[in-house]
Amino acid sequence: MLDRAAQTVLRPALQALARGVLRTGLGADALSWLGFATGLTAAAAIALQAYTAGLALLLVSRLLDGLDGAVARLTAPTDAGGFLDIALDFLFYAAIPLGFALADPSTNALPAAVLLASFIGTGSSFLAFAALAEKRGLTDTALPGKSFYFLGGLTEATETIAVFSAMCLWPEHFGVLAYGFAALCAITTAMRIGWGYQRLHQ
Repeated sequence: MLDRAAQTVLRPALQALARGVLRTGLGADALSWLGFATGLTAAAAIALQAYTAGLALLLVSRLLDGLDGAVARLTAPTDAGGFLDIALDFLFYAAIPLGFALADPSTNALPAAVLLASFIGTGSSFLAFAALAEKRGLTDTALPGKSFYFLGGLTEATETIAVFSAMCLWPEHFGVLAYGFAALCAITTAMRIGWGYQRLHQ
């Protein structure tokens, strides 16, 4: 829901950083891998209950994730790079709830499982529509320049990062945050299925 506004605000800063990164010779794919590795390190820190470190690493990971696209747009975006970016993103989003489940299995395992199940709904509806949109030649006017057609909803990347951050700041409330966000993800999944079916049924 907030991705378009967040990208509008952050784009100038990311472009400036991307130009600096280009001078180091670091490419978009390397940034994708670096962001993913940092994200997994964040999940490991959370599993060890080092929540402040986990939050810092999580935010650095998402900064690198934003930079890879900015660097790609300044050079030559590739389908391989777009595939790598989205695949690693989904693995990162799964790793953070897993980290909380490992931190306190008796309390966090069930809400983490519910949250991961809701991520399957948002992810599958997103990717299924993106594949068929590409087949039909549909273009995304809301978020141009992306490798995939991005279906919107209540829970996009910005909201997910915000709730992960809240979980790190208040880990004792992980269950409430996980169940609440899972409910919003379920609404997003229903919206995407309904909107996607109508668009493709035309």
